[in-house]
Amino acid sequence: MNKAYNEEFSINRALFNISIFVTILAIGMMLTEFFTRGAFPATKIGVFYIGVLLIYSFHKEALRWISKAADKQIIRRGEYFVYFWIIATAILYLINFLSKDYFIIGDKGQGLTSLSEITFTTLEVCAVFIFARIFKIVFNLLYEKRK
Repeated sequence: MNKAYNEEFSINRALFNISIFVTILAIGMMLTEFFTRGAFPATKIGVFYIGVLLIYSFHKEALRWISKAADKQIIRRGEYFVYFWIIATAILYLINFLSKDYFIIGDKGQGLTSLSEITFTTLEVCAVFIFARIFKIVFNLLYEKRK
């Protein structure tokens, strides 16, 4: 069991690093689209990004379920994704507000979608976090009932 746990723990570290890479890529693309006011096409990376986070989060929770004693080894690093997206999105809203909607209205009066796409991605990241927490709570309740 310990060998299997160590292998899964190693996989979880790799998944976390992949999640960091994809996060940096996604936010970089989205910020580029936002600050260039639509000079680049919509990123369309949202579904892929959320999929990567789902895989990481559920693997992390499954790893915790495998060994409750080793639970302390898994740092709650995934929460940083949530905090980062919320803060970054709030700052972008502030920037847009202070610029009097400069980043959501194009030169020809057309609506720009980058801020709404970033908002949607942020809400999806929050949903992944909440779903992972719910699964953890459900598991803990079932685990306690078995005892």
